Parts: sequence; C-alpha cells; structure tokens
Amino acid sequence: MSKAEVFRALHLKRPHGDPLVLPGPWDAASARVCVEAGFPALATPSAGVAASLGYADGATPADEMFAAVARIVRAVDVPVSADVEGGYGLAPKELVERLLEAGAVGCNLEDSDGGVLKDPHAHAEFLAEVRSAAADRLFVNARIDVFLHGDGDPERAIERAALYVAAGADCVYPILAPADVLPLLRSGIQGPINMVARLDGEGPSPAALGELGATRVTFGPGLQRRAAAALREIADSLSA
Repeated sequence: MSKAEVFRALHLKRPHGDPLVLPGPWDAASARVCVEAGFPALATPSAGVAASLGYADGATPADEMFAAVARIVRAVDVPVSADVEGGYGLAPKELVERLLEAGAVGCNLEDSDGGVLKDPHAHAEFLAEVRSAAADRLFVNARIDVFLHGDGDPERAIERAALYVAAGADCVYPILAPADVLPLLRSGIQGPINMVARLDGEGPSPAALGELGATRVTFGPGLQRRAAAALREIADSLSA
C-alpha cells in the first residue's frame, strides 16, 4: 500500500469520537519528534513553516515552501500532507507535480485570497482540476474560510462544502468554525470534516471534537508557537 493509500485509509470508517489527530511539524526535527510520539501521519501548517523560515504567514515563496515540505518528508517514514495555502498561483497540474515531487500525500487548499472569499464555483472548478491531475495520489483537504473571512454562516459553509466535495475534495476544513456548530455542519456535509484544536485548553479536546462530528483534527501553527514560547523561556533563563 502506498503512503497516499495509507493516509486516505486513516480517514475512513473512524469510530465516533476517535478522530485522526495530525500534529503540524514545521521542520524535519519537529517532524521526527511527532513520529517518535507515535502519530501515524503528519500535516504541515503553512504559518508554522513560514515562521521557521523567517516569513510572515502567507508570505513564504512557493519554492521555499515546497523545499521545506520535502525536508520534512525525507525525515520521516509516515505520510505527510502539506498546507500549500491557495496554491501560489500555480496551474493545477503544476501544483500537483510540485506536491508529488516534494513527497506529499495530501494538501490543504484555501478558498480565500488576501482575506476575501473566492467565488465558490470557480474554486470548485480549480479543485476539480487538481483532482483530475492528482487522481488518487493526493488527499485533497478543501479549506472553507466562511468562519475566518466570511460572515460565519454555517449554511454558507455547507453550500461550499457540497461544491467542493462534488469537485473531488476528500475532506473539507471549515477553519475556526465554533464547536457548537459542528453538529450542524456534520449533518449537512458529506465525507470527512477537519477541525482545528487549540493547545491552550480554551477549546474542546480532539476527542471532544470527534464526538461532535470531526473526522480529523489539526492544530494549525499551534505546536510551532508553543515550542517557540518554550524556547523563549529557556533563552530568557540563560541571561538570568
């Protein structure tokens, strides 16, 4: 079984309340730590990778992002999905080629640009072209930015999800959707749902998100930011 097949299988027929938990490494060293902790797959966060490379979120050049993903893939033996933001303006075929060259088995693709929601029908066409070029070699996670850059209407998120799933998305990701609307999203969305969990104890745990309907749970740049905060404390203590 290929890594892509393994990754896809991890999302299927999961018991209720047992979501796939995917930590987000930002470099090779953090990826190895996550694998040593027993996680069966990883999902890179674009913001975390950007920070590790010295860029603001959303400002990483495509070449550097793909190179970072390739280093993470080389460092571990588990499947790695890559957050490639909006696709860097690449044509679907080239985007797929770059992801496969980096060794990724999946990707996150945003449906907003510069803080503005994209036309959902146009974005669905883009996703369909990505699916056509990738066939079954990539697991496509279609981010839905209604709760991040839109009006937060769950019905609008469900409508976008339907278009993206019909276009071939394997999973949808209503980023920053409040936990209390997750049951509504679950009832209206076909297929896996990705939710983001916080690491500060302020939101539901991954297991609780699973009980509410999440198929998989990621953390965005949370791990990188928490590691940076810990490093800052250590650095401060060196001069105490």
